[in-house]
Amino acid sequence: MLPARYCMAIMGSIGMAIIYGFKVNLSIAIVAMVNHTAVKELMHNQSLTNATFKMANLSTTTTARPRGYATTPRSYYSTTTSKYNLTGLSSLTSPSQPEIDGPFVWDEHQVGIILASYFWGYLVSLMPGGMMAEYLSAKWVLMVSVLLNVVASLLMPIAAEMHVASFICMRIIQGIGGGVSFPAIHVMVAKWAPPNERSILASIAYAGTALGTVISILLSGMIAATLGWKWVFYVEGLLCLVWCIAWGFMIQDSPEQQRWITDEEREYIMMSLGHNKDSHKMKLSTIPWFKILKSPPFLAIAVAHFCSNFGWYMLLIELPTFMNQILHYDLTSNAWLSALPFFCMWIFTLGLSKLLAIMQDKNWISVTVSRKIGTLFSSAVPMFCLLGASYVSDKNVAVALMTIGITCIGGMYCGFLANHIDLAPNFAGTLVAITNTIATVPGFVVPIFVGYITKGNQTIEAWRVIFFMTVGLYIIEMLIYTMFGTGEEQPWNKVKSSSSQDSERPEQTVPLKEAKH
Repeated sequence: MLPARYCMAIMGSIGMAIIYGFKVNLSIAIVAMVNHTAVKELMHNQSLTNATFKMANLSTTTTARPRGYATTPRSYYSTTTSKYNLTGLSSLTSPSQPEIDGPFVWDEHQVGIILASYFWGYLVSLMPGGMMAEYLSAKWVLMVSVLLNVVASLLMPIAAEMHVASFICMRIIQGIGGGVSFPAIHVMVAKWAPPNERSILASIAYAGTALGTVISILLSGMIAATLGWKWVFYVEGLLCLVWCIAWGFMIQDSPEQQRWITDEEREYIMMSLGHNKDSHKMKLSTIPWFKILKSPPFLAIAVAHFCSNFGWYMLLIELPTFMNQILHYDLTSNAWLSALPFFCMWIFTLGLSKLLAIMQDKNWISVTVSRKIGTLFSSAVPMFCLLGASYVSDKNVAVALMTIGITCIGGMYCGFLANHIDLAPNFAGTLVAITNTIATVPGFVVPIFVGYITKGNQTIEAWRVIFFMTVGLYIIEMLIYTMFGTGEEQPWNKVKSSSSQDSERPEQTVPLKEAKH
């Protein structure tokens, strides 16, 4: 029989897969939503109009202007743009690629804003999500997270046809749901994972982000190419309701509350964590904010999280566009090739976490070394792969390098991300909420930054600038985390219990050294 703690980790992994599936599916669907032919024609006609105006202004200084000349460009521009509205451009799709051109004329800048809007909602919900997970219920916080994404997904086709602003609002709602997911799963792992199994259970849960990316990219690509872009949101939204029912029925916040768990397993988890029934009842005032924010190990995690997320989001959100615009793959090939790296990441994450756990059990490495190895894999390898991909001329070699780079990013799940729980398991949700708030900034900066750099300039030279920026941040991540990162529990993790029973014992802490970890 599968232990309850592993059942929780697997169900949590599926939940994270759903969240990340909704995060990435728009990157595929938007390729089928945008009328690329119309956008190019509009930009071309606009540039011609601007050039005509300049010539007209110059001619007035030397020659008489013919009657009616000044109105000609403006009238031409008005007639041209009237054909390119946001509600239907099927007659303007390119004959050579009808499966790509969709009904909406959104240029690179608008697409960047649409993709970035997810992170506006994501950012504002992180801190409230972390606190609600710690002081209310991590189980129900994760449930609401998925439900918000499901409801917004079902409404997105209608919202897109109404106005681009309403479509952005739905995307912000999905971001709000996504923002509370990581703090919730951190709290679940902190309450369920014995110290010697923390790396494995955390990696199982977090690996769902890679698996969800794989499934969403493949499914979204196939649905968009066969049924149309609307069904990407309908099908995926309805399928995810099944998980919500199963999660609510099967999983509880902690082993103490779990129905389907053996007494032996419950006692083992509680003893290994040093918990009694009231050990998680804390007040908001118990959070040692000042000590957290001046802790070098915590600040090292924050820097690593920010730098890593810049590369992660750049590849997660912009990889389909890079493969479509630079490597010139059609939508179906784009979906399969975009999904491959994340499938490899899923396997790599589970394999590396298991290997590091074995090495810790044999006392070959410490928790600190384990976390630094995972973090180095997630930064050094992608850095060299990005450098290589920006200079190779063979697109198959570029795809191979991108695959290797994204695969190794999975080391972050058993690296600095799991490190929050090592430092302070009592505040795991709050810690990850703080660092994820900082690390979310690249989430809404990257799409706008990429859109600005590549607007009217979809070339390898433009993408090289983007890749070099990412490489510089990876170097900073490696230096800071290697110098200041640690896997030791911090003194400020000790908290006072709120129960009268625990009042006789002034401090309650989560010991990390009761197991080989």
